[in-house]
Amino acid sequence: MSVNELLANKSNEIFSVNVSDTLRDAIKLLNAKNIGVVLVTNKNGKMKGILSERDIVRKALAQETGFRDELVTKTMTKKVFTVSSDASIDEVMELMTKARIRHIPVLDGDDIKGMISIGDIVKRKIADAENEAAVLRDYIASG
Repeated sequence: MSVNELLANKSNEIFSVNVSDTLRDAIKLLNAKNIGVVLVTNKNGKMKGILSERDIVRKALAQETGFRDELVTKTMTKKVFTVSSDASIDEVMELMTKARIRHIPVLDGDDIKGMISIGDIVKRKIADAENEAAVLRDYIASG
């Protein structure tokens, strides 16, 4: 299965903040949407980084006060691992495992197509296993 197929079967809403937003703005969005990561984009909608709860926790430990009013660009991860929409789910799983990340933006060129989370992959793998088990049960029952 490709990333494109996975994206077709899920909500493709992409949550992002602008490079001129503060960490406080990003935290409010993460909290309001109950999500763990936002993309950081410029005024043209091009990705400039990614900001995760992990990034915020690390910043909070390094700087206990005042960091919430700094620009997201001071805390975001600038080197973002991405995949294209034609990548396989196995390739995404391998990248997530090696890089120790839970979210990967899907880009075609500079265009943001979506976001794949570890939860999306687990959900798909469970559905595939359940479908395979059903086929095997039907095969066995038919004789």
